[in-house]
Amino acid sequence: MRKYTKKLLNVSSKVKLVATDIDGVLTSGEVILLENSEEIKIWNVKDRLGMHLLKQYLPEVKVAWITGRKSKQVELRAKEQKVDFLVQSCQDKIKSLLDIANNMSISLEEVAYIGDDIIDLGILKKVGLSVCPLDAVIEAKKASKYISQYYGGKGVFREVCEILLKSRNMWNEIIKK
Repeated sequence: MRKYTKKLLNVSSKVKLVATDIDGVLTSGEVILLENSEEIKIWNVKDRLGMHLLKQYLPEVKVAWITGRKSKQVELRAKEQKVDFLVQSCQDKIKSLLDIANNMSISLEEVAYIGDDIIDLGILKKVGLSVCPLDAVIEAKKASKYISQYYGGKGVFREVCEILLKSRNMWNEIIKK
């Protein structure tokens, strides 16, 4: 079992919004394009479990998916997972995140963001809890407060959910159930 620092858990305990990129975080970053331009992405069930636990035990914490791409599959998956905010075809991730935070009446210090590439750098530098996958680009790693032990698409989101639950002393209760 991985131990998290008191500083990380303290910052995590204040999080009211978990925002994440999709390709390279919730998926490995590989995209299969069919002839009709439909995209196929592979999603990890560990992240699905993380979302379920977050929704069940911390319903006050909202989730946002912010991506530069547009995909019907992402829209369907977000609906299925009850994602609170979905922004696709995003050209300005910072502006989108600020709009969501303003809508929720929270500060960026109360936001966790998971990103993997240079398009995420601005957000990673501004939020309270910045996280990147183990296989993120070096610039994202330098900008992040925490580097996940998992590669993109292999459970990064689920680990962040675990950290949030541990920061609120709920993890042991979940394990016992």
